[in-house]
Amino acid sequence: MELACLDLEGVLVPEVWINVAERTGIEALRLTTRDIPDYDRLMRHRLALLDQHHLKLTDIQRVIAEMGPLEGANEFLDWLREHFQLVILSDTFYEFAMPLMRQLGWPTLFCHRLEVVGNRIINYALRQADSKRQAVRAFHGLNFRVIAAGDSYNDTAMLAEAEAGILFRPPQNVIDEFPQFPVARTFEEMRTEFRKASIRSL
Repeated sequence: MELACLDLEGVLVPEVWINVAERTGIEALRLTTRDIPDYDRLMRHRLALLDQHHLKLTDIQRVIAEMGPLEGANEFLDWLREHFQLVILSDTFYEFAMPLMRQLGWPTLFCHRLEVVGNRIINYALRQADSKRQAVRAFHGLNFRVIAAGDSYNDTAMLAEAEAGILFRPPQNVIDEFPQFPVARTFEEMRTEFRKASIRSL
């Protein structure tokens, strides 16, 4: 059995933090794992900015509520579900992701949790360190063959652990550092890469 593992932000939906930055005018919130590969350093940076600017969880949730899937994402997921088991492996948080999951038809999501006190985000809790790679390893233990797709540094361990990894609309620096992964720029190209990577005739 083959399993499709996808990143969420930048692959199926826009980047949450970039949208928050655009809405609030806090440019420093635009940084993502494309810019800072160290996830803990990136999150500490974000938490400090939220505290400095008195941004609450509900402020961010209001921005997310107005976001939607990338154009073509739902149709791509429908195609994937016909041919693969599907799991979303993300470094987002359940407190952010639920409105987006509803719009994507409730795919299975493995991500992290926020620590919130009185509507103030004070910390975050990883589900597991190196969680995307560890999830793929666990799926291998269940005898799944994994094809994975993501867009950024924090996806590359997952892509390397899978039988096949695909970069979707990555920045040039990620392409340059990880030339072993094919690049898809559209969902149609992503379908083509999944067909190539599958051991079945799709």
